[in-house]
Amino acid sequence: MPELPEIEVLHRDLEKEVVSRRFKDVEIRPGSTSMKLIPRHGRRKEFQDLLVGAKVEHARRIGRNLLMDLDNGQTMVVHLGPHGQMVKVSASGDVAPHTHIIMTFTIGGQLRVICSDATTEVFVAPTDEVKSLEDMRDFEIDPLESPLAWQHFSAILEQKARPMKELLADERFIVGLGDLYSDEILFASGLRYDRPSDKLSSQDVRRLYRSLMETLQEAVKLRGTSLGEHEFTDLTGQPGAYQIELKVYEREGEFCRRCRNDIMRVAFNGTDTYFCPQCQT
Repeated sequence: MPELPEIEVLHRDLEKEVVSRRFKDVEIRPGSTSMKLIPRHGRRKEFQDLLVGAKVEHARRIGRNLLMDLDNGQTMVVHLGPHGQMVKVSASGDVAPHTHIIMTFTIGGQLRVICSDATTEVFVAPTDEVKSLEDMRDFEIDPLESPLAWQHFSAILEQKARPMKELLADERFIVGLGDLYSDEILFASGLRYDRPSDKLSSQDVRRLYRSLMETLQEAVKLRGTSLGEHEFTDLTGQPGAYQIELKVYEREGEFCRRCRNDIMRVAFNGTDTYFCPQCQT
């Protein structure tokens, strides 16, 4: 699933590649699956009419949602879900399998939405209503949007009183860390996955917060993490490079790059967790 760094990469790409471009044509590809990507619109024409002729004035992000504000008072919202992709390509380029929406600009190619299982959602709504839409801000912290003072972060952790991995991977707490970034952040901070969040020292919290910010910023700098069958690609279709920096995630049995002991995998809270028993306490 594209996590917070990957969505932020796409957000920045949209700012560079799509802002100031005008939609000339919008195609919802044939088939019932394509309509599943626009469930808030009853007909193809309704969705198309809200976009055709409109210019993208701003690109922004709310959590995992990518937003493009248009000059007609509407905003297009894209929630990629676990397997979605969005790419900007030449209008003459081959259409990839599972391409459901093709938006052609007057100048500068096409924006295409691709999804193999229809878990992506795209809709257009009045800009002044977008902030109030259900699930748009269903999280407490977005560290790439509004960094916290570590003292405030410490107070929040103490109130939660939950195991660290469970808390970090909770989308309602910090948006977009998932298992991968949660494991990497805990390794960088030297904390075990099962350490209670209300039992951390001030030094622990400082390390954790620094690791949180540095891990996310480095992942964005390296254009995200691309792993697995549905690997992430940026707006130009290129994979990220942060996977080469992973210290523990999916490295079970390999040497820890810090202490040379074996990385371990344990089942915790319904998922696999990777950690170094020597470096994380």
